[in-house]
Amino acid sequence: MSEAMGTAGCVPCHGALQVGFYDEQCGANDVESIVRGVVTTSFASDQTIVAALLRLQFHDCFVTGCDASLLLDGNSTEKNASPNRSMRGYEIIDEAKAAVEALCPDLVSCADIIAIATRDAVSLAGGPSYNVQTGRRDGLSAATTVNLPSPSFTVSQSIAAFKTEGFNVNDMVLLLGAHTVGVTHCPLIQSRLYNFHGTGNPDPSMDKTLASQLRTICPNTNPPPGTPVFLDQNTSSAFVVDNDFFKQILSNRGILQIDRALALDPATRNIVTALASDGPSSPGLGLGRGSGRGRGRGRIVSNFMSGFGEAMVKMGALQVLTGSQGEIRKSCRVAN
Repeated sequence: MSEAMGTAGCVPCHGALQVGFYDEQCGANDVESIVRGVVTTSFASDQTIVAALLRLQFHDCFVTGCDASLLLDGNSTEKNASPNRSMRGYEIIDEAKAAVEALCPDLVSCADIIAIATRDAVSLAGGPSYNVQTGRRDGLSAATTVNLPSPSFTVSQSIAAFKTEGFNVNDMVLLLGAHTVGVTHCPLIQSRLYNFHGTGNPDPSMDKTLASQLRTICPNTNPPPGTPVFLDQNTSSAFVVDNDFFKQILSNRGILQIDRALALDPATRNIVTALASDGPSSPGLGLGRGSGRGRGRGRIVSNFMSGFGEAMVKMGALQVLTGSQGEIRKSCRVAN
């Protein structure tokens, strides 16, 4: 999938998507404000929804594009595929959809609600309030095969997986920066703690104090599968969307193998270092503005907030359905 291009007369936009697509289409009601109200209420009682919604959008967009196919119920759907069985956040999308339907039925797609809700959660957690482009329509069916980048990938494998979707290395590092509010579970890090690459020893690149703490949480025998392990181990920023994640991985405190590898690999280390220092926003990297076609080719993005916002907009344009394609679902869980 190649990056979507802008359309004349629609600035900023990707393909047929545009900022403010629903303006004046729901009477006196503002669609994005309706969604934000739902997300704000959820966030007030559970800050972990930020990571849940970021993961939900990523997993939806990286499989057949941003078409809300992940939301469809069924035994052989994306929702029940192995990488998605621990997914959360569906109830927030359902609630936002119900709130929008009550005021302007058959207007707003579930795919757009995912994008809007995720942006709002990111903003509430201290991240950028980037401009969400809307105009997506919902897919008619779920994918039967789900292939997603693995947390055990090498950097080169991850670069190849993201390149297939039209992303450059800067984009990849920025999107993996969503781990600033992410969690994992013991089974996914067990090898790093006890038997790294079959050595019978912990990963020597992990901070020894951190490794000791994690072995207490994740014992070698019968590790608790549901115990969350924060990917940003700084307790003051574990629920904040910021650049602290990059500082952590440069200090040998990356939890997932891919996170630690980002700080070591020559292809990504300079980007991680620049984002950890978080310089001023570069010209042309406004929040959600522009197509991002020139970014990452010959220069390194250094401002996490503006870069992350733009990368999220770019991801939200992956293989979207627009115009007469797909449908506007009445319920996000079933096709009409």
